[in-house]
Amino acid sequence: MLLDYIPSDLNVQLLFGLALGVLFGIAAQITRFCLRRSVAGEEGVDRAGLSVWLLALATAIAAVQFAVGAGYAVLEESRYLNPDIPALAIVLGGLAFGVGMVLTRGCVTRLTVLSATGNMRALTVLVVFAITAHAMMKGILAPLRTTLGEISFELPFATVAAVPGIGIVLPVGLIGGSIWLGKRGGASVTHLGLGAFTGLLVAAGWIGTSTLLMDEFDPSPVQSIAFTLPWTDSLFWVIASTAIPAGFGTGLIGGVMVGAFLSALVRSELTLVSFAEPQQTVRYGAGGVLMGIGGVLAGGCTIGAGLSGVATLSLSAMLALVAIVTGAVVARYVLGARSADAVLA
Repeated sequence: MLLDYIPSDLNVQLLFGLALGVLFGIAAQITRFCLRRSVAGEEGVDRAGLSVWLLALATAIAAVQFAVGAGYAVLEESRYLNPDIPALAIVLGGLAFGVGMVLTRGCVTRLTVLSATGNMRALTVLVVFAITAHAMMKGILAPLRTTLGEISFELPFATVAAVPGIGIVLPVGLIGGSIWLGKRGGASVTHLGLGAFTGLLVAAGWIGTSTLLMDEFDPSPVQSIAFTLPWTDSLFWVIASTAIPAGFGTGLIGGVMVGAFLSALVRSELTLVSFAEPQQTVRYGAGGVLMGIGGVLAGGCTIGAGLSGVATLSLSAMLALVAIVTGAVVARYVLGARSADAVLA
């Protein structure tokens, strides 16, 4: 593979994550890519935003399934393809994540992009999110994760990829829905094109980490674009960089922030934003905690599980995505869109 032609002293996983992140950050900053805005925004469903998100998902599914069929991507080692599904943890985690992203007015992806453009509220939430997620994985909250994770179901299959034609029928259906929503929501051709490009980046992530840059003597996790684990890795690397080498996840987060910053700079959209009152700080902080807990329990965020995970046609990822959307929609309804946004604005 490519590793045979790359100097051994280069951290190729880091550089690959960085490159992928820059491209993703640019696309996400321009399109305001965010599942929360798409399904539980200020006016409810944002048809334009949802059309872009669905087109990204359709492209990701089609590209990943083609890559797997052609042998460009080998995903057997991906955690999303484990038939032992901790259903309770995924559902509770997804619901918590959905509620959290309504409280913070953005999923982790959107907050990462906003933090790079000068939004201090977003950066504060991300720090809370990363600390909470790390505590869930390896810290004081880990017993909660392991206890809920023990309640699982062993399925005969972990993915619906074997269903005849699913890799074609599902993307075509999603594309049709995207076009319908895009026409009624006034989605621009540029944003739709960047949505499709985002889906291709997901496929590139799976291909790069599973085959092109896989070192058989020093294997790294098979992964694609995600934010929960990469943010915890980045936090740990910042704290203990002399002991922990940076990898794909750290490069990805850094790349997204660089790409978003450059895009906002060129588009004159750099703006310093902070909290307006203490109540707002508490609300955003609570949302960050819920997303940290939920992202770990659900096995990923709206991108890690919802986009990259579903692209593998994983049942656990699909369950997580449904739970996240449900949590966000219910939270918006309970809080009241206008009253909640008046507090959070």
